[in-house]
Amino acid sequence: MKQESRNKNKANVSRISVSLPEQLLQEIDRMVEIKGFESRSQALVSMMHQELTEHRGEFGDEVMAGTINLIYDHSMPGLQKQLADIQHEFVDEVISSLHVHLMHARTMEVILVQGPAIKLRIIADKLESCRGVLSGKLQMSACLLPQVHPLPIDEKVTI
Repeated sequence: MKQESRNKNKANVSRISVSLPEQLLQEIDRMVEIKGFESRSQALVSMMHQELTEHRGEFGDEVMAGTINLIYDHSMPGLQKQLADIQHEFVDEVISSLHVHLMHARTMEVILVQGPAIKLRIIADKLESCRGVLSGKLQMSACLLPQVHPLPIDEKVTI
């Protein structure tokens, strides 16, 4: 079974030739060894996949999943409410969030998002630009979460 899977994957593979400066090739070989890739090809495919995902995230409008990673000063008055309000504003895209209290009045928050890449960038920009946010990063993936169904517009949920 395992051999059949490998043969199927190889059937969809194209070979290309790439010319690289010797120093760059040596750096790639070191990275292959350190990270434990099986081959240069596997490492290069991984890097290309990451770069193409970032490109789609910057210039595309396809639906993507990702995380917005924030470090902020939780002692900043009103900041936590402002961050929560932004997340509520984009309730269809914000799936979940996790925050961890760090030392020295710092909080790390990881927000799981899914939606059009352009909209995810807007959400990340709004969150990152809040006063008191020390750093922020949007990381997107071409993989999607299972479908999340928003509530119908005409139905209201009461608790």
